[in-house]
Amino acid sequence: MSILSVLPVPAFNDNYLWLIHDGQYAAAVDPGDATPILAALKAHNLSLVAILLTHHHADHVGGVQNLLQHANIPVFGPSTENIRDVTISLVEGDQAVVPELDLTLDVLDVPGHTSGHIAYVARDRQWLFCGDTLFAGGCGRLFEGTPAQMVSSLAKLTKLPDDTQVYCAHEYTLSNLRFALAAEPGNHALQTRFSAEKEKRDHGLPTVPSYIGLEKATNPFLRYREKEIIHGLQSHGRLTGDDPISAFAALREWKNNFA
Repeated sequence: MSILSVLPVPAFNDNYLWLIHDGQYAAAVDPGDATPILAALKAHNLSLVAILLTHHHADHVGGVQNLLQHANIPVFGPSTENIRDVTISLVEGDQAVVPELDLTLDVLDVPGHTSGHIAYVARDRQWLFCGDTLFAGGCGRLFEGTPAQMVSSLAKLTKLPDDTQVYCAHEYTLSNLRFALAAEPGNHALQTRFSAEKEKRDHGLPTVPSYIGLEKATNPFLRYREKEIIHGLQSHGRLTGDDPISAFAALREWKNNFA
């Protein structure tokens, strides 16, 4: 197995674009802006050999056409979303293979944030590239999907090994964890995590990748069945009963308007 690294490429206000590379070749994940990707490629003397897209939003695909002016390479993306320049359409069960990197990624359908969102899993390396489905401490807004779809999508991701690294696409962690503390204030693991992540940000360090095990212990959108979260939703008049999907929907709606 070749030695690969994952390089974070900050973009816009809070995006992370990712370059998977071996020191010579690179694959770009969700390159919403070509300029920082091209700069990173030049700085690290890398040749771009593939583009991997999770969904159609502009901050994930906006740099593709510019990058293709510099390299004639395959563009992987979800089959059910109409994304210009995708040359290899993928659904769950497919694999994205980048031979130059000796990299094989399994594809999962994870709708919710968008209707055709996919995620990429490098099982032999325990890496997850999940776009805007799962965040460190949170999950994506439901722009096109339903709460039930997002619950199902997140459940797929929680079945991955606990030490799977979560390469999400935004630096939303501290705001997500502030909400998580409001939703589950008695979670000691969450309190510890908030302090650790704040220390990273105070020193200008990224909080991602996260880990599946850490998310399961601290992310309210994976813990919506927990009694403290259910009781909190009920006491704030956000939930009647204890139906899990309704609880998830109420939690997501609360987060949408959380300040």
